[in-house]
Order: sequence, then C-alpha cells, then structure tokens
Amino acid sequence: MTPAPAGLADARLRTSAPARQPIILVAGNPNSGKSTLFSAVTGVQVRTGNYPGVTVTRTSATAHLPQIGAVEFVDLPGSYSLSARSQDEQVAVDAVLGRGGIRPDLVLVVADATALGRALYFASEIIETGGRVVIALNMIDEARAEGLSIDHERLSTLLGVPVVPIASRTREGLNRLRDTIADTLQRPSRAVKLPSLDEPAHDDVMRLAAVVAKEAPHLADVSRPWATWLLLSIDDSPPDELLGIHPSVRRAADEIRAAAAVAGRNLDLEIIGARYAHVDTLVRETVSEASQPQRRWTNRIDAVLTHKVWGLVVFAVVMLALFQALFSWSEPLIGAIETGVTSLQSAITDRMPEGPFRNLLVDGVIAGVGNVVVFVPQIAMLFLFIGVLEDAGYLARVAFVIDRVMGRVGLHGKSFVPMLSGFSCAVPAVMATRTIENRTDRMLTMMVLPLMSCSARLPIYVLVIGTVFAQDATLVGGISLGAVALFTMYGISVGAALLAAAVLRRTVLKGPKPTLVLEMPPYRWPVGRVLFRSTWRSVRSFLTDAGTTILALTIIMWAALSYPKNADTAARFEAQRSTVESSIADPAERESAIDTLAVREQGAQVRSSVAGRLGRVMEPVLAPLGMDWRVGVGILGAFAAREVFVSTLGIVFDIGDADEENQSLRESLREARRADGSLLFTPLSGLALMVFFVLACQCMSTIAVVRRESGSWKWPIFMFSYQTAMAYVAALVVFQCGRLMGFQ
Repeated sequence: MTPAPAGLADARLRTSAPARQPIILVAGNPNSGKSTLFSAVTGVQVRTGNYPGVTVTRTSATAHLPQIGAVEFVDLPGSYSLSARSQDEQVAVDAVLGRGGIRPDLVLVVADATALGRALYFASEIIETGGRVVIALNMIDEARAEGLSIDHERLSTLLGVPVVPIASRTREGLNRLRDTIADTLQRPSRAVKLPSLDEPAHDDVMRLAAVVAKEAPHLADVSRPWATWLLLSIDDSPPDELLGIHPSVRRAADEIRAAAAVAGRNLDLEIIGARYAHVDTLVRETVSEASQPQRRWTNRIDAVLTHKVWGLVVFAVVMLALFQALFSWSEPLIGAIETGVTSLQSAITDRMPEGPFRNLLVDGVIAGVGNVVVFVPQIAMLFLFIGVLEDAGYLARVAFVIDRVMGRVGLHGKSFVPMLSGFSCAVPAVMATRTIENRTDRMLTMMVLPLMSCSARLPIYVLVIGTVFAQDATLVGGISLGAVALFTMYGISVGAALLAAAVLRRTVLKGPKPTLVLEMPPYRWPVGRVLFRSTWRSVRSFLTDAGTTILALTIIMWAALSYPKNADTAARFEAQRSTVESSIADPAERESAIDTLAVREQGAQVRSSVAGRLGRVMEPVLAPLGMDWRVGVGILGAFAAREVFVSTLGIVFDIGDADEENQSLRESLREARRADGSLLFTPLSGLALMVFFVLACQCMSTIAVVRRESGSWKWPIFMFSYQTAMAYVAALVVFQCGRLMGFQ
C-alpha cells in the first residue's frame, strides 16, 4: 500500500497551514456525513458520497473559531480503521499519526449516530493515540426518526472526550460544536482510557510498547496505542511504508507476531475482539431504542432496486436518462460553445493581419481552448447526475446489482457507470472512475474505457459507411447494411473492452476477482448546494489540470499540420490568385474562385507539413490495412479529437471545411485511388478503417485525463500502446482475410 502524498488538495484550499494555526483533522467512516460537516464548518464544499472512496484526497481550508481565531481544518478520506486496507485509509492513518508531517492539534471524529457501534470502533482507535479528540455525533435527527436515543453526556464520560450531537445537513448543533472544539484546543489532552486485553495480548502489547518508548522517547506517553496500531498494521504494509518506524521496533513487532503464531494465537483477533467488546459495552450503556425503526418502505424499495431482474430494468431506465442528458441535453450547450469559438476565430481573423502569429492564435490557442471548454457541458451533467444518484443512495444499489455481471471479466461493479458514460465521451468517464476505491480496479477500468465507442467516433462511422455502402443496400427484412455495420462497430467496442479487461486482470493488473463490500446507505434527498458546488469542483479540476495538457497538445498538432510552410507552393498559388483577380470580372465568381484556390493551397501545405511527411512515412505500415498516406494524415489529425479525422480528410482532398455528411468529400473518397490504380475506399477497406478507429486510442484529451487521474505518464503510454497495437492487428486481419475471401 503506497502512502498518499503529503500535499493537501484543491487550488483554493490551502496545501499547508502556517505554524501558528492549529491543525484539526476531520475523520470518520464513509457515509458518516464527514465531508458535509467539513463544508458546513468551513464554508467550503467538497465531494460527498454514499460509498467508500468518494473523498480520495485530503482537503483543507481555514476557518475561524471563537477565542482561537484561524484554524486549519483537514478533511480526510473516509476510513473504518487505522489499520489501513486501502490507499484512502492510508491517507487518514498518516495524518492522524502525524507521519511525514506535523501532528494534528485535534481530531474531530464524525460518528454516524444511526450506526454508533461501527463509528465508536474507529473513534476508540483515534482516542488511543493520546491527542485531543472531539466526537461529532452526526445524523442525530435520523437517529431520532429511527427511535434511537443516545445519552451523549454518558458517552462522553465513558470515552473521556467531548461528544456533541449534531445534524450537519440541517446545521443543528454546529455552533455548540465550534465552541466545544475551541474549548478543547485550550485544554491539555486527557488521560487515555484503553480497552482491557487478555493477558497474553496485553503482555505482547506492553513488550512492544517498551521498545517504542525506548527508540522513540517522544512517543513514550502513547507507546501502548502506538504498539497496538503497529501490531495490527505491520502484516499489511512492507517495511518501507511504515514511515517513521525504527528498525528495532519493526523487528520486535515481527518477533512478537511470529511467537504468537507459533503458539496458535491470532493476535489480530485478540486485539480487535477486545476493542469490539469495549464498543459493545459503550453502546449498551448509552443507546436505547424507544420504538422499532420504521424501515419497511426502504426494504420494499430495495427489494426492487436490488432484484437481479427488476434492478437491471430500473437501472436501464436511469441510464437511458443519463444518455439522453449526455447526448441530447448537452448538445445545445456544446453547439453554443463551438459557435462562440468559431465566431471568436472569425473576429480575430478579420481584425488581424495575416501571418504566423494570427494563425497560432486562431488555429492553435483559440482552437485549443475550444477543445477544452467543449467538454464542460458533458462533464458537468455527468457529475451532477452521478452526484444525485450517490447522494440519494441509489448508486450503491446499482453497484451491487451490476457487480454480478462485471465480476465475470474482473471488473468492479462500480466500473459500469464510467464505462457506460464512455459511449458519450471518455474524458468525463475516466474522471468518474474516482468512485472506485481500489487503485487496481480503478486503473483496470481506465485502461479499457477508451475502447467504448465514444460519440466522437460516430462522424467517422457515418462518413465511411456513407462512402463505401450504397444508401439503398439492405439485408434480410429490409435492414440497412449501413445500420448493421454501425451496430457491429458498437458490438466490437463492448466485446473488446470486456476481453481487454479479462486479459489485463490476469496479466498487467493482476488481482483476485474484485470483492464488492458495500454499505447500503439510507435514502436521502440530495442537497442542491452541495451537488452544484461539487460539480463545479469537478469541472474546475478538469479545466485546470487536464485542460492545460489538451491545450498544449492541440497547439502541437496545429503546428504539425501547418509547418513548415512551402515557399514554392505559396508563390505558385499567389500567382494563380493574381491571375484570377485580373481575369474574372464578376465579383461573386471571382470570390468563389479565390476561395477554391485557398482550399487547394491549404491542402498542398498540409501535404508538405510535418504531419503530411509523417503520413508518407506511415504509408508502408498502413498499406497492409488498405490505407495510404492521406488516411495516415487524417489519423494524425484525429489526435486533436477523433472527429477531426473528417475535416482533415476534407483538407487533404481539397474539399475544405467538411463534415461527415458532405457529398463532395464522399465523392472524392469514392474516386480516390492508390498508387497502383486500385480504389482507396472500398467496403473492405472502409470496414478495416472503422475497426481501427473502434480499437485505437488516438484521442489526446483522453490520454491527458488518464495521465492526470493515474498520476504518471506510464499508464497512458501503456494504454495507447496496447490499444494501438490491438487496433492495427484487428484491422490487418479484417483487410487481409477479406482479400483472401475475395472481397474488395
């Protein structure tokens, strides 16, 4: 398990606190309302969710407390224990124990009042570390609604730390909580009340505690809780990950665990069992049930939503609505953004003199910004939609239902929503993998997501199908041949993603079949302000991180398609323009002729550009797939965005700005021939080209966002390499086998 970075997330939120400011950690189980409380106390909204792994980084913000002034609150990932079992829990462990940084002045433990036993186990671990602790008994309103009565004053006495009942969603008790935190910060730490252990386990802990006190004198006062934590954690972490642990302490812990195993004892169970016995005592003495909780309506809904058949039906309807949002509802916004970018480009073109700087600004910078901003509507709608499902309690039930299917190929149940979103766009889909808490499962999902046939591929399919298949060609039952070809592409997409997941799970990303352990949260009405602000944070994260990479790559692609300029070509077309201007009297006819020359000049310049030359270099590699250098230039252009393949072909074939429905482009493609005189675009070569685009990952926006989400270039490079190789081999097999079977 790799320790999480010490840095704290978010641009507005601070990454470190001045030494004069007290540091308060906000810790708690997943689904305890921890992030919502953090937002309420500090005024900063962070991501909230209803199953593990939503808050995946530490987030901090400055707030002011009475009599104290400015303090730094740090929101930690949800964790069930200080014995870390996941990367997120490791973040919480490092912060609470002060490893690799400053130890906190106080830990605010957020406990779910409706599940007090589980919350108190984690709280008792933190209390044992010996620091200042305040427990926020959250969701007290829901506990009352379920007929639970909690004596928080008695609980405070038994634990030895302040306990404040609150309801963070309605802000009940927040002022009292702030006052309690301020008061506790001004008092020394209280004596730690430790659960009693059986004699063998007690002796083991005390023996290791003596070694801790000797090798780390600054921990002498809390040597027993440190020893307890180490004995529970050492089996799960390699030596280099137990930061700050002296080698002699590590050896002593290894020896104690080994001796216990030889004696037939399970030291973990002895310590954990003692803790749970202590927690059970606390719950019995402080919690009473005034009436039977009324959860019949919840159970009835769950009976439908988690049913193996009806659950899938409901989910299909929900996903249909999501698709409608991503494909249709976002279209007007996307169109408005594209129109705005085009208008800005035209305005600058009209007002600036022609030259390299104008070309860079118009076709590089502004086009690059447009390539970034155009994703915002889909990203915002996806995260808003997922946020509603999460906060309402539905997404956890979906993961439970879908896990039966996804688990067969090694994918996690939570992979389904990102993969389905990939049919719209891989960029927001990759970002949606954040909800998968296990890094291996998350990386596996990212590595296969680009295989889902996104909407940007559709213009390519439409162009190729419209070019190589007759419009009236039908199969049995009057089904269009083009429709069958399009359906086949999407079928190949899904099949390839599932096959790749199965192979990667057994090779590069080895691991057992993912086990989905979910806590079914109660159904709740989502809070609008939390949803919209968390959606904005996701959008802002994309714009500031992945967006900068996309912008840079767009400018690079523009330069590759534009330079070097061929002086002879420019001079030749300038002479032709002069001839047109002097020989054609009619203004409209003259303008049309000049525009035609401009299109041809652009095509000639592209053919002599870096990308054009690379296309010719690629031709021997592409020829076995039925493609030539012109298609190679289109593939290079598609790195900016897949649909750019269409407009790039328009330039290469001297058509100008063209879309997939352009009849002139289709006619030019039908008539295009290879060097040997054979037709370039045939049904067979068109099918091979579509198969290549189904499987290839040549979208730089996807590569950029995978680099951001994975934290390194290793994974996007691997993803690009294996998918490009798979696309090449598949297209080669289609074309060559088709030729052997007599197809053209």
